[in-house]
Amino acid sequence: MDFELNEEHQMIQKMVYDFARKEIMPIIKEHDRNGTFPHELMPKMAAQGFLGVCLPVRYGGAGMDYLSLGILSEGLEWADSSVRETIAVHLGLHALPIFQWGTEEQKQRFLPPLAIGQNIACFALTEPGAGSDVAAMNSRARKEGNHYILNGEKMWITLADVADRMLVFAKTHPDQGIRGITAFILERGWDGLTTGTIEGKMGVRASNTGWINMNDVPVPETHRLGEEGEGFKIAMSALDNGRYTVAAGAVGLMKCCLQESVKYSLERRTFGKPIGEYQLVKQMIAQMQQRIDLGELLVHKVGWLKNRGIRNTRETSMAKWYCSEAANATANDALQIHGAYGYSDEYNVERHLRNSKSAVIYEGTSQIHQLMQADYALGIRSDKPLRCELPAYEPTYWHAEA
Repeated sequence: MDFELNEEHQMIQKMVYDFARKEIMPIIKEHDRNGTFPHELMPKMAAQGFLGVCLPVRYGGAGMDYLSLGILSEGLEWADSSVRETIAVHLGLHALPIFQWGTEEQKQRFLPPLAIGQNIACFALTEPGAGSDVAAMNSRARKEGNHYILNGEKMWITLADVADRMLVFAKTHPDQGIRGITAFILERGWDGLTTGTIEGKMGVRASNTGWINMNDVPVPETHRLGEEGEGFKIAMSALDNGRYTVAAGAVGLMKCCLQESVKYSLERRTFGKPIGEYQLVKQMIAQMQQRIDLGELLVHKVGWLKNRGIRNTRETSMAKWYCSEAANATANDALQIHGAYGYSDEYNVERHLRNSKSAVIYEGTSQIHQLMQADYALGIRSDKPLRCELPAYEPTYWHAEA
């Protein structure tokens, strides 16, 4: 594995950090305060190729690799977790599963509008009574002719109230547990489909979070993703993408917290000297750097595996678990270093602390990932090849078709 970023990776790194400074930072505090979704960023991210960064050019994407997706996620969350969440859900949890599991007709139909920002998409798995326990899902889909009729409710869905398309999971065979779950692509405006926004969140306030209600929604068979009963596999493979962006984004959050803490520690003086000269402040600074270095290694390993089409569920789980917990600890230390100033939104660290707490909950709580890692180590759990593995990165997509 080569740890040096190639020219393409350096290009996307510079592009996303420049974008974060120029486009996100000037507006994000106001959106965070008001709890509003930054719609104005979507066409700008589309113009940069961010919305389809690792989709092949033939489907409207930028044709870059999965490490580029990690770099993009890091840079966006350096500015704010809410913006990174948009990429995670729109691309990682919706578009990439279609690329992995969809028919060629579905890829040609659904992916280009997503890659260029014509459509915004979300992923709807969680329900009011089914989060970590996916088998407890109550949503149902019954077959009638060449349609399915969907009923149920999804909760805590990122982009629910702004998405044009939704990847929704429902049981077609309720008596078969997780093997009876099927995936469907729903479109806003269909009969019986309604959405709403959840207010009063602690963090990620600039990201829309809401609910989806399905009341006898007719879904054409052409909008089923994969085969009947493959929904759980599709959802879990999608989470391998989403969790990767969570881990990479957490590294970006930590980098911002470290940068701001170093700057403040050198400027703030107590008892006649900068606080950065005190050992306990140095300890927090050193631990921030340690967490960043370890997180980067985990994220790069997952990107390397994805580029080769190797299943990476265990490695992605480890990266998400470690990086999200490390980011929460780093943001907490950053606020402590800033003291009373850190407690106000004059500085970015209080927003990063609020945002970081969400990442240890969504896409598998830290406790779920701990159990997963224990089961891998004990031999209770192992990963078998999926019917539709995530295709390995093909550099000819970008060079030959750009």
